[in-house]
Amino acid sequence: MIIGSGPAGYMAGVYTSRADLKPLLVEGMQQGGQLTITNEVENFPGFPGGAGGQVIMDKLREQALALGVEMIARSVVEVDFSKRPFRCRLDDGEDVVAETVIVATGASARWLKLPGEDEYRGFGVSTCATCDGNFFRKKTTAVIGGGDTALEDAIYLSNLCEKVYIVHRRDTFRGTMALQKVVKSTSNIQILWNSIPLEIEGEKQGFMKKVTALKVQNTVSGEESRIAVDGVFEAIGVVPATELFVNQLDMNEQGYIITKPDSTATSVEGVFAAGDVQDPVFRQAVIAAGTGSMAGIECARFLLEN
Repeated sequence: MIIGSGPAGYMAGVYTSRADLKPLLVEGMQQGGQLTITNEVENFPGFPGGAGGQVIMDKLREQALALGVEMIARSVVEVDFSKRPFRCRLDDGEDVVAETVIVATGASARWLKLPGEDEYRGFGVSTCATCDGNFFRKKTTAVIGGGDTALEDAIYLSNLCEKVYIVHRRDTFRGTMALQKVVKSTSNIQILWNSIPLEIEGEKQGFMKKVTALKVQNTVSGEESRIAVDGVFEAIGVVPATELFVNQLDMNEQGYIITKPDSTATSVEGVFAAGDVQDPVFRQAVIAAGTGSMAGIECARFLLEN
């Protein structure tokens, strides 16, 4: 069984089906995963002109189906990994047993739920600078946050954008000192200390939308102001979708499933994890697809040996 339908899940399906393992892929609530909410993707192999995330995921799904992967539009609500075969309960109450399980449930970005956030998501509002930064070359962007992710995003964007604001609610960063030094020495990065975002503003023309400003408030003075920006990157972390596996699989403090070095094997023999659910560092679709392929290979080897 494969739990999850993002790049990791579909590629795990491709590899296990080609190995004649008769995979059953449970697609979950969001068929295609996080990438489906990204309007334009330029860094996935095989799409030289870029493509919408939904288009890419539809192609991966089509490929997996063509190779014989069985898919069901259901969710897994409970698992029992205490013994093989493993038991997985679906949301309709049916129990499915499997000799191996590949967990590819992914992760989701934390959002601030600001006014204007949903309206301009994908039209200037993003949580992934490495995914979407290229669309803001020579423009002005704002990064919200103060941890390593926010600082890394600001540094990355500073090489593309004319100007980058960092909006941080405190007067000190939580990120590592090495990153802080780079940020503070980069001339086109401006830090707005003790500031919280209030609203993302923009304009619409027909079907086209674009971000025009970020409204912020100084938490010390209470003063509100608007900064003119073309894009807003929310860098306040991601949440791995691992609640289902608490007390079943070993996880780190952030809730990511721990896999063995150079492997997708988890703390339970016969259970593998691939994609963002076990990757707190890179969180890229192409890397998720690669680890899905790894999981498929390791799954086949495990069953051959057992």
